[in-house]
Amino acid sequence: MKILQALPALHSGGVERGTVEFARQLAHLGHNSYVVSSGGPLADMLEQEGSTHITLPIHRKSLASFGQIWPIVQLLKEVQPDIVHVRSRMPAWIIQLALKTLDKQLRPAIVTSFHGMYSVSPYSAVMAKADHIIAVSNCVKDYVINNFSVPEQKITVIQRGVDVNYFRKRPPSEQWRQDLSQNYPQLSDKRILMMPGRITRWKGQLQFLDVMAELVHNTPVGANERPYHGIVVGGAEPGKKHFMEELTQRRAELGLQQHVSFLGQRSDMAELYQLADLVCHLSTKPEPFGRTVTEALASGTPVAAFNRGGAAETLQACFREGLVTPDDVSGFAQTAQHLLSHNQHTIEIPYRFKLQAQTDTTLSVYNKVLAAREH
Repeated sequence: MKILQALPALHSGGVERGTVEFARQLAHLGHNSYVVSSGGPLADMLEQEGSTHITLPIHRKSLASFGQIWPIVQLLKEVQPDIVHVRSRMPAWIIQLALKTLDKQLRPAIVTSFHGMYSVSPYSAVMAKADHIIAVSNCVKDYVINNFSVPEQKITVIQRGVDVNYFRKRPPSEQWRQDLSQNYPQLSDKRILMMPGRITRWKGQLQFLDVMAELVHNTPVGANERPYHGIVVGGAEPGKKHFMEELTQRRAELGLQQHVSFLGQRSDMAELYQLADLVCHLSTKPEPFGRTVTEALASGTPVAAFNRGGAAETLQACFREGLVTPDDVSGFAQTAQHLLSHNQHTIEIPYRFKLQAQTDTTLSVYNKVLAAREH
């Protein structure tokens, strides 16, 4: 089977990493895997793992992007994919318009993934114009049905799968620990609370600082217990520099300079998950899925998260102890303290949250769509 995935770029977000992981699985299974995007740091990895990357500027939310319709037409004629799997709105518009210029027998089947609760608008509605739709969680599925008039039978829920073996079997090496200790000596001999996610307001970094303030200033530390230390792991995009400055100022106001460290964008997430004693998820609005939640749990590290959105769906299935009433910062601190005071946790990763399940179910969707087109 020839599969062409389309997305704006290949940087470090959950959609991008999920695309690369799925492409790796496709290549491993012997399928012809192609990805079109404007490029990024993950493009080289994609090609090293057996896929072909085509660089086209299909990422800009502007009329100029419609200049890519003809290059996409040429790409579709050259590759002749069986399936085009579209993961974002602007690429979806370009591809839909490109299809109109192709003879019907040359048009591939279209599958779209709703990776989020997109704004209800004609711009977003293009994602519903597909042979089949994949939703990354049940809350996203309900949102699509309620807002885009899509029949339920046209949607399949496929959670973003995690490679459990990758995260469970990558204990930090001694050299890695030494390097981290040299660069961040303040982390040594601490109980680490990790807040992963790109630096943006709705991800909840300000709330994480409030949680750390409660733990550091209001929670007694036993004589034999290590002090708390928070790490914020994630990069600040150019447009978020002001928010990063706000976070730094807020850390100082709360007296947390010695208790919270900003580590920036990292490529060693698997090691950091295992270093952490607790991973915190504090998004201020329902998140469609919450990839970091599944990755942390796959590493065997407990997670605390507000009980809403896709992150809650994961915790309800894998680790109910970590659920916290939405926006209750004090309750979050209490849950964190409770989880940190217990060393043994039972974490179960159901099959539907594993990478193999995502691959198998997505391929079954492809086969179903192709079979329907033959009749």
